[in-house]
Amino acid sequence: MENQNTNISEANQKPVTYAGFWWRFLAVIIDGIVLNIAQWILIMPFLGIMGITMYGMNQGNMDEESAMLMIMSMIPIISISAALSWLYFALMESSKLRGTLGKMALNIRVTDMDGDRISFARATGRYFGKILSSFIFLIGYIMAGFTEKKQALHDMLAGCLVIKE
Repeated sequence: MENQNTNISEANQKPVTYAGFWWRFLAVIIDGIVLNIAQWILIMPFLGIMGITMYGMNQGNMDEESAMLMIMSMIPIISISAALSWLYFALMESSKLRGTLGKMALNIRVTDMDGDRISFARATGRYFGKILSSFIFLIGYIMAGFTEKKQALHDMLAGCLVIKE
């Protein structure tokens, strides 16, 4: 599972082991569980209020106006979910911890090309770069299994490495 290819970082002359595809995949699963729990805790009150409101408006009968109101009320829920996900990844990866809870559990860290901590702006770019990595059957993610430094497309775009410590 671990990449046995160890290279020397030119900036600080320390041996570096890059986190390969399967380590990163496992970290994403852990992060997904953490984020889903947090999102449900934050979103459930909104869903409850929305359901009670919709039922109270029409006593269970859904007309066109109620359907539109229900759709419009989903916008804050989707916004909260998207913001939580972005902030979770960008804040955790740019912090002193240099990784999300899933990455920390597996002793994986996100660094810049010199092995240093990344900025919030770079972490944000890396997060939104995952949209491109998702296109065409997730090939941008799969690249992490085949590139020299085990970089996915979003890592290359943001100038980041994911290392196993």
